[in-house]
Amino acid sequence: MLLDKMAAPKTTNPSRGRRVVVIGAGISGLSAAKELLALGYEVIILEKEDRPGGHVAQWHKLFPDMLPTGPVLADLYASLSGVSLQCGVEITSVGRLGDGFNIRLSDGSAILCSAILVATGFRLFEARKKEEYGYGIYDQVMTNRDLERWFSTGDDPRLNDRDIRHVGFVHCVGSRDEKAGNTQCSKVCCITAIKQAIEMKEHYPDADIWCFYMDLRLFGKKYEDFYIHAQRDCGIHFIRGRVSEVSEAIDGRVVVKAEDTLNGRPVRVTLDLLVLMSGMVCNPDVHPLARMLSLGIDSDGFLQSRDNILHLNDSGREGIFYAGAVTGPKTVPESLAEARSAALSIHNYLMSKHD
Repeated sequence: MLLDKMAAPKTTNPSRGRRVVVIGAGISGLSAAKELLALGYEVIILEKEDRPGGHVAQWHKLFPDMLPTGPVLADLYASLSGVSLQCGVEITSVGRLGDGFNIRLSDGSAILCSAILVATGFRLFEARKKEEYGYGIYDQVMTNRDLERWFSTGDDPRLNDRDIRHVGFVHCVGSRDEKAGNTQCSKVCCITAIKQAIEMKEHYPDADIWCFYMDLRLFGKKYEDFYIHAQRDCGIHFIRGRVSEVSEAIDGRVVVKAEDTLNGRPVRVTLDLLVLMSGMVCNPDVHPLARMLSLGIDSDGFLQSRDNILHLNDSGREGIFYAGAVTGPKTVPESLAEARSAALSIHNYLMSKHD
């Protein structure tokens, strides 16, 4: 087990100039820790949850290759022997100490380090805020996270022992939505909906599956092929148009009304299950840390990089770096690539301190 391989964090160490603290044990934090360890640094990972892995640990398969998440996480865990991991703790204060930092934790301990990597990730939009879609109101409405949990565990009363013949997916729930306070695209909602629709088709081969979208934004490698496979080989229906109304039928199913803007006609379907694709929003848990360290917060609520071209990993504050979805929506490959880049940026920074 990962926790068995990792030692508890230390509070004092004369070699703190070689110590880096990674805040967040999702895939970005784990990948960066792996690279920093290989570069010869002492690495401490701080995670407020009681287990590492972040959002990916709750996902069943990853698009577009439908790769199970287990091997991905296992590969990251296997490379972390020698990294210190502390789960279930929160940072209560961070202060400058010379050219480094003094981090105090909720368990009363303190850590001295020379650099900090913030990799606290994102949060999914709270679907209950979109009351018109019926999440938390109608029994047969769930979110993308709920569905992933069912794929992994096979346990959800909305699906267990039920004959599922009609399924709908609503894209952009809480994304590109001024009323919801998030005008940005979440980047991965379209492809996630396609992935989940294909998986539902595998579970229910005879089911009719509908995807209601604003625009399909399929920018990644093999994403367009994935979409074509969903249409051509799986028979999934794609309707361009926002859902205008969701209600409950007398038999407990949900009735969805939308407009097919490509064909210029209204659409009304009765579904056994409606899945809301909650988008990525900023993780508000990072905002207290941002205030402690005087970090910039961008207009979308994510942490603000020094710039969006050359210095995405750079906070603009000496010794503090970013990786992954803490600065905006990212795919898994993007998060892993940023983590490796951030590790190299930290290495270059610390080397420059000793020149």
